[in-house]
Amino acid sequence: MSTAAEVKVTMAGAQAGARARTPGSPNNSALAEFEQVYVGNVDVVMAYFARRCGEPQTVADLTSETFVRAASGFAGFDPRRGSPRAWLFGIAGNVYASHCAQAAGGRDATARLAGRRPLDDDELEELTRRIDAERAGRVLLEHCAQLPLLERAAIELVDLADLTPKEAAAALDVSGVVLRKRLSRARARLRKELQSR
Repeated sequence: MSTAAEVKVTMAGAQAGARARTPGSPNNSALAEFEQVYVGNVDVVMAYFARRCGEPQTVADLTSETFVRAASGFAGFDPRRGSPRAWLFGIAGNVYASHCAQAAGGRDATARLAGRRPLDDDELEELTRRIDAERAGRVLLEHCAQLPLLERAAIELVDLADLTPKEAAAALDVSGVVLRKRLSRARARLRKELQSR
């Protein structure tokens, strides 16, 4: 089952339970809304993980986990607080942090592989291409390694993931003013570093 199918099954299961309790309610539109959020953002979320991971299976697993968490929390999504893309990047950041904590904690390899669905050859090829396509983004993130965390995140979300500064601020849970200042500072530092080379 593909990542998209896993998310649709999860969301459909949750919505079926809701429809069973209240027939004729607008819950079916929630599934359609989430499907639009998924289709419009799966590539950028996958690219986010492809910049961080060189293993296609890990990229697929982290992308899938992000959308499974998003599907289960979609009822609580408030578009007044930010765009769906910013909300998803917040979730993706938490998924990646959890992944890193588990890897650093030396979690047993058997436990890591237990819930994995092996990728078929086509999926493996596609994810390998995506990882290769994000090589320039990985290089930029390596140049940002000396920057403070918030500045690195601002560069990535605005310059690589094409979020607006307002969306990036929402994803990082900081004010727009703080985000713009940090972004400007980070860009200036990177330009200075590149000029000195």
